[in-house]
Amino acid sequence: MTGKQMVRQEDLFELKSVTNPVLSPDASEAVFVVTQIDQEENAYHAHLYHLDVESGSSVQWTYGKERVSQPQWSPDGKRVAFLSTRDEKNQLFVMQAAGGEARKVTEVETGVSSFLWAPCGTKIWLTSTLEDGKTFADKEEKDEKKQPEALRVTTMKYKADGAGLVKEDRHSQIGCLHIESGEITAFTEGPFHHSLQAVSHCGKKLVVGVNRAENKDFDFRQPLALVDVETKEETVLVDEEGYFGGAAFSLDDRYIAYGGSDRTFENATHSGLYVYDCENQTTLNLTEALDAPVGDAVVADHQQGPNPPEAVWTEGNYLYFQVTTMGDVRLYFADLEGSLYPASPESEHVYDYGVAKNGQFALAAISNPVNPGELYRLDISTGERQALTSFNEDYVKDKNLVQPETVQLEGAGGFDVHGWLMKPANYEDGSKVPLIVNIHGGPHAMYGNSFFHEMQVLAAQGWGVLYINPRGSHGYSQAFVDAVRGDYGGGDYQDIMDALDDVLEHHEWIDQDKLGVTGGSYGGFMTNWIVGHTDRFKAAITQRSISNWISFFGVSDIGYYFSDWQIKADMTDVDTLWKHSPLKYAENVKTPLLILHSENDLRCPIEQAEQLYITLKSMKKDTEFVRFPESDHNLSRTGKPNLRITRLNELTGWFEKYL
Repeated sequence: MTGKQMVRQEDLFELKSVTNPVLSPDASEAVFVVTQIDQEENAYHAHLYHLDVESGSSVQWTYGKERVSQPQWSPDGKRVAFLSTRDEKNQLFVMQAAGGEARKVTEVETGVSSFLWAPCGTKIWLTSTLEDGKTFADKEEKDEKKQPEALRVTTMKYKADGAGLVKEDRHSQIGCLHIESGEITAFTEGPFHHSLQAVSHCGKKLVVGVNRAENKDFDFRQPLALVDVETKEETVLVDEEGYFGGAAFSLDDRYIAYGGSDRTFENATHSGLYVYDCENQTTLNLTEALDAPVGDAVVADHQQGPNPPEAVWTEGNYLYFQVTTMGDVRLYFADLEGSLYPASPESEHVYDYGVAKNGQFALAAISNPVNPGELYRLDISTGERQALTSFNEDYVKDKNLVQPETVQLEGAGGFDVHGWLMKPANYEDGSKVPLIVNIHGGPHAMYGNSFFHEMQVLAAQGWGVLYINPRGSHGYSQAFVDAVRGDYGGGDYQDIMDALDDVLEHHEWIDQDKLGVTGGSYGGFMTNWIVGHTDRFKAAITQRSISNWISFFGVSDIGYYFSDWQIKADMTDVDTLWKHSPLKYAENVKTPLLILHSENDLRCPIEQAEQLYITLKSMKKDTEFVRFPESDHNLSRTGKPNLRITRLNELTGWFEKYL
């Protein structure tokens, strides 16, 4: 025994999330955000910290019951702006880097969504969602006796998980704040959503995202335009089906980098990194030869609010960006001549980062399975690294954390299947223990080499944990991520069961008569599918799941197009939708099934759980149903802290009962 403490559900209150590293213009200083859960308040508090890059010393800059986000240095490096919820709605604050109180510089009724400094340092571009016809200065009349109002819906995208019902008369607009006067001048107008992407270093150009299509029900575009600040004349950068964003000007303003993906494989399409040449008006896909997606596709439950740039330009027109590959998220380098290679090591998760303008070093927030995440200075040329923060150091020292071992096998159809296996934290040689199979959501996401509190909790209970990336997962080839579409419950199910058979064959410490399975979202669908197709598992827990693709089509915020993209069927082909619905196979279920679901989940609405529960109960199956109030699809990651603890207790309690 190590004498270390076992990981507990309540460790959520000890862990700290370190994100948003932003270097000052001369790269001698940085700011970053630390998020921690306040158990007494049952809330997340996020505060701004300052870092001296050379000495590695850091100091907390903001306090109180607030959440700080999106910190940015002024162009001269003398001030820092950030968004804060200290007055409930997100407003913009500016503070002097030399010290002193932060000054609130906006009073926008609906709050500020995002912002970028103008190069002059006297203005800040910002976005806010405004009611059509209203200005940034308008105030909402507060009526204590306001009566409920009906909501007229004329579009299909009328609700969104985490946001609720979408008012059709509100749109995101861009304005320009004059810091001294506090006046905000409107820059955009019209009943369209505008996103502020980038400001040129000369201050004369913006990159703006806007889709002006009249009917957007089946329109999945965010065109990007280069806009002249004075004349508002627009030059189209990209306008095609798919999502594109994260634009950034090169230091000489000649090039604009942006990320995104078209719809060749619908939402399974790999994201790429593109560069637009403003002089020649040509576009280059820098990552065309890379069979892996740009960006971060890792699913975990610890990091709060990372906000990594899509790409960072350095002197010489070099680029740095994230790539999701083989369980890792790595920092990559590219130039305009076609060079492309990793700039950070394997076996870790670079979940946020900044790069010095001279390209000599990166400031990166990095996690691995036994490190919740800290900031590191990465020397680009030598590969050397220096830890700059130690917020979770004592936690790591005190806890018995399990380092998973890599699992890899050849799956059906010639695909390699990759994942991880954890022994129990208190494993004693010669003993046999239960195994939990944990399946991720998405399905186009990825388990990775990142800290995952839930996995450590399960291992601390004395169980092994198997978590893999079946076909459909990101981080592998385009063919692999696309292979699940139209085949839910086919090759993906086979991958999971093949991985299970593989670890049972090679690890005698697993008790093959005591197997459990769980998963959320797509992982919940797969848990439902598994118990309807095999009785090998002695206990199962399905979370925020899909059980019936026919009703999902009409009740999910994404159902009417996601079903077509993923199942390759819509309401003109209910036979196919039903064939892939776990509810169809409810009569076969022999495994005790616990159903966990959030009441405000609009992605996989709770009626999916209700149908499954009542159907199983009517068939006299062993099942229970736990409903989480005031919670959406992201309960396990960003939900109310007390309910996150309850959820983990439900997981361990059910497996304890049946395994």
